[in-house]
Amino acid sequence: MKLWSLTGNSQRLDGGAMFGNAPHAMWTRWIEPDEQNRIPLACRCLLVKNLDGHNVLFETGIGAFFEPALRERYGVVEDRHVLLESLAHAGLTHEDIDAVVLSHLHFDHAGGLLAAWDEGHPPRLLFPNARYLVGAEHWERARQPHPRDRASFIPELVPLLEASGRLELVREGETSSLGPSVRFSFSEGHTPGLMLAEVGGVAFCADLIPGRPWVHLPVTMGYDRWPEKLIDEKKAFLDDTLARGVRLFFTHDHGCALASVTRDDKGRYGATDIHESLVGLDV
Repeated sequence: MKLWSLTGNSQRLDGGAMFGNAPHAMWTRWIEPDEQNRIPLACRCLLVKNLDGHNVLFETGIGAFFEPALRERYGVVEDRHVLLESLAHAGLTHEDIDAVVLSHLHFDHAGGLLAAWDEGHPPRLLFPNARYLVGAEHWERARQPHPRDRASFIPELVPLLEASGRLELVREGETSSLGPSVRFSFSEGHTPGLMLAEVGGVAFCADLIPGRPWVHLPVTMGYDRWPEKLIDEKKAFLDDTLARGVRLFFTHDHGCALASVTRDDKGRYGATDIHESLVGLDV
């Protein structure tokens, strides 16, 4: 297997929202905000080539499906579908992907499933030859969102996935169609049924740990539905990955794709052995 980190469309979001109850004076030391208090965020995807003979994409980022006014509101930087360009740099097109694994269906993780916004044309799915893997519990959340996170979902996406005939719901304790090469676990703190994937000794952290600053246990996002639960889940996750030497893949860290977990003599977790990108990493 070979691993590639693929850049998708980037965002600038309010730093206070991204760092929850962390004080402004603290989080601005980690990531410098702009004049509107926004911080840069990647929407990074993981491509695995030759996973038992298949090309598997973990997440699709935010994509370019927003109309211009919403693109401005949600701080999406580019107006083109950057992920498709990144796939091309890896020698593939979206038609070459055999499976797309989605940790959850919030628009900054699943929007890249859709073609770029085209005035007068309805949304349409990309990746026509891929299975779309989603956690079964989270699928129910996407079908009936809570008012707290309803705006985080794309209303048109659920019926499009259902109509595709290629939706695969993954349940805890069951093996997916990807077989034993991909290990799944689930989290509740950010959103119900968030699906965490591990492949080749690399864990896709999704929104359990968006980037290096969030490795620190007390740091959560304002978008998390259940921060205390998330912290407990994060500690268990970090203890497990540290014990087994599993590395962390970050989707939202604008400067780091892959890192290893550390823990100091006071029990504080951190990230080391930083990789800004992955280009055909053998695992």
